[in-house]
Amino acid sequence: MIASANPETGGPIEGVRQRGIVLQGMGHEVEIASCDAPDGTWGKDFPLPLHTLGPGKGGYQHSPKLYEWLYQNGPRFDAVIANGIWQFPSYAVRKAMLRLKKPYFVFTHGMLDPWFKKAYPLKHLKKSLYWPLGEYRVLRDAAAVLFTCEEEKELARQSFRLYKANERVVRYGTSAPTIDTAQQISAFLEAFPQLKDQAFLLFLSRIHPKKGVDVLIQAFAKVYRGSNVRLVIAGPDQVGVASELKQLAETLGVANQIVWTGMLSGNLKWGAYHACDVLVLPSHQENFGIVVAEALACAKPVLISNKVNIWREIQAEKAGLVDADTVDGTTRLLQSWSTLTTPEKAVFSTNAQRCFWDHFEIKGSAESLVKVMQEYLK
Repeated sequence: MIASANPETGGPIEGVRQRGIVLQGMGHEVEIASCDAPDGTWGKDFPLPLHTLGPGKGGYQHSPKLYEWLYQNGPRFDAVIANGIWQFPSYAVRKAMLRLKKPYFVFTHGMLDPWFKKAYPLKHLKKSLYWPLGEYRVLRDAAAVLFTCEEEKELARQSFRLYKANERVVRYGTSAPTIDTAQQISAFLEAFPQLKDQAFLLFLSRIHPKKGVDVLIQAFAKVYRGSNVRLVIAGPDQVGVASELKQLAETLGVANQIVWTGMLSGNLKWGAYHACDVLVLPSHQENFGIVVAEALACAKPVLISNKVNIWREIQAEKAGLVDADTVDGTTRLLQSWSTLTTPEKAVFSTNAQRCFWDHFEIKGSAESLVKVMQEYLK
């Protein structure tokens, strides 16, 4: 269960999609239900059975059809996983599963990070009023609340005083690209020929205030202004901030060094990873960062903030560099990377790919999830 299966909503649906494919390969049956409208064009190519039971109403995505479908079809399943909280699907899962006396699990996907309390205090106040009757009970009654790393689990305890959950950490990850690397690079450079024979840094994520794109542009201007290095900013502009960011780049004198690609998928996305020098993600809050795992799978080091919850694994494996989610911190990241020699960067590249296979490969993620679920199903 997930509010939306639209790939533009970010990492959670990509994790659901890829893990579902692997689970099917392991012999399990997997179906996805969402609050999307049935006429979504991207849903036609979804690789798993997808039930679009919306459109959900409002930001809460209220969809009576989703609850009715779940209650009627729940007996067919061993368990249900709610992906995300604060919207109708998690409420519907709890209500239906308790009524059917069947277990359910919850991935919070970082939605209990205390950063939101600081960044949006009025929204947090509203959530505090709803919490005791809503999401607190969703987590309390779940067979297990699933976190993708220890950092996320620890942070989740800090948002609300009233908190009770059977916490479990499961591996999370993505799959490595399977198509020929040269073909993917060629596809990307054909779409953006201005990047041929150019060294570039890659930001690939939703263009959203929490992602620190403004911080990255300011740091890039300090380190690379006037150089031959380019910055590629790839991702959907979900909240309409791209125009302000482009104006910032213009003011700082680096607009001609930044390439805005919009959302990338398929060969274009993987080609961007393979063609770049390094991925940069200076997020103020990042539960996991599926793009970080994807970059590592392509043997690309990452420059990330210490607000990306898997930063400890990156640092321990020497698969990238970590600093604060500030202009100064991001500037230090870019400066440190710019001073590395080619052999030193090659070592980071080797470490990056090893880090992916040891920690973030999707099959290990699926096996970890199955292990936790089977414990409770017994």
